[in-house]
Amino acid sequence: MLAPKIGVLSGGEENAVYEAIRSRRSVRAFLPGTVDRSTVAEILEVAARAPSGTNMQPWRAYVATGATKQRITDAILNSGIRAEKVAWEEYKYYPDQFFEPYQTRRRTVGYALYNRLGIGRRDVERMREQHDRNFTFFDAPVGMIFTIDRRLNQGSWIDHGMFLQNIMIAARGRGLHTCPQAAFAPYHRQIRPVLGISDDEIVVCGMALGYEDESKPENDLRTERAPLEEWATFLD
Repeated sequence: MLAPKIGVLSGGEENAVYEAIRSRRSVRAFLPGTVDRSTVAEILEVAARAPSGTNMQPWRAYVATGATKQRITDAILNSGIRAEKVAWEEYKYYPDQFFEPYQTRRRTVGYALYNRLGIGRRDVERMREQHDRNFTFFDAPVGMIFTIDRRLNQGSWIDHGMFLQNIMIAARGRGLHTCPQAAFAPYHRQIRPVLGISDDEIVVCGMALGYEDESKPENDLRTERAPLEEWATFLD
């Protein structure tokens, strides 16, 4: 019998990694139960094994629960600044004008979510209410805000993204779910004083962490992925 190759995962470990990746999705309704601080710390420590150029590790995380998390919610929802009018001052997540195939993909997931919630395309007020649920972290017990030093460049943002992905995969390994939330970024002025974030840091995004509420229809959503042949080129 051939000896296993050094460093190669066993079948069970490989399947567990694949399942964690495949089962990761943006959960938009969480159960109220708490998550132990030690569990959150363990997830973040594992996620920090993400690669980064010259090991710079350009990420910073602020973990909020209880009253602090509520203060973030209150600061944003009481600001009087509607999401459709808020200024993306620090960085831009989306293009000024959407184009194909991205426009269709974006609309498809939006319509699918609102259909599950019974929100019609002209029901602007209910759409706003659903969007505002971002700022309650979808009722998750743990809300995280991530920042990056504003003096760093695009390569460090790539590294930061790999760190965020690691958090979401590690959370699945502990039976938890997440929702990454760029919606927090333009509200950095409201978030900074609550968490003591310095002006040297850019608010990249937020993330909800907790146990999925399987009874909620929004959590039935499973987004599609484009087939491999649309975006991968194999060359011999």
